[in-house]
Amino acid sequence: MTGLVPESALTGGLLGRVQYWFACLFVVGWTGVVCGGLFFQFGLWEYPCPLCVVQRMFMLLAATGAAYIIRTGLAAGAVTGRDYMMGWGLSLVAVIGGSFASWRQTMLHVLPGDKGFGSEVFGLHLYVWAWMLFQASAVAIGIVLAFAHSTADRAVPEDGPYRAVGTAALWFLGVVIAVNVVAVFFEEGFHWFLPDDPTKYRLLYDIGLLG
Repeated sequence: MTGLVPESALTGGLLGRVQYWFACLFVVGWTGVVCGGLFFQFGLWEYPCPLCVVQRMFMLLAATGAAYIIRTGLAAGAVTGRDYMMGWGLSLVAVIGGSFASWRQTMLHVLPGDKGFGSEVFGLHLYVWAWMLFQASAVAIGIVLAFAHSTADRAVPEDGPYRAVGTAALWFLGVVIAVNVVAVFFEEGFHWFLPDDPTKYRLLYDIGLLG
């Protein structure tokens, strides 16, 4: 017995390990995108709007689906077809939700003369980039799921770079989730809703540090 999976189920092979590495890349990639949003928030003092916050939530949820696969591989020494479908299914739901949120924000700024919300990166606003990344992720997840039957029950080494990179990806995601929760709390304060165009960290005003 290796972890929670019988040795007879561990078929080994390259495909299972490639999908494990892809899950690590998926977690780090989406978490890095959220870090980019945090840079614009704290580095350039651009307050995220409600739709921006929703997109971050879907990004982190998408990363959490892949994180489930990593955690299963580290704990059990293998990832079954059911585990792949569970993890990538959660990610797929998240990227579909995120696609709608980013599309909605894009549609709010399509009229002629509308300069959009926030800064641009290579000529496109962050929510447009988010929409494209959500779409690309949906395609990637579909491809991965199509081959999940070939990569299921593949042994994932429990030591060396597999464990180090997987553990680092999980910690990276956990830290960024915590930072994002604190950032949203500072911006929203003790209120149910964020304003459409935030201009301050309302928590600092709510507790009397700023007036």
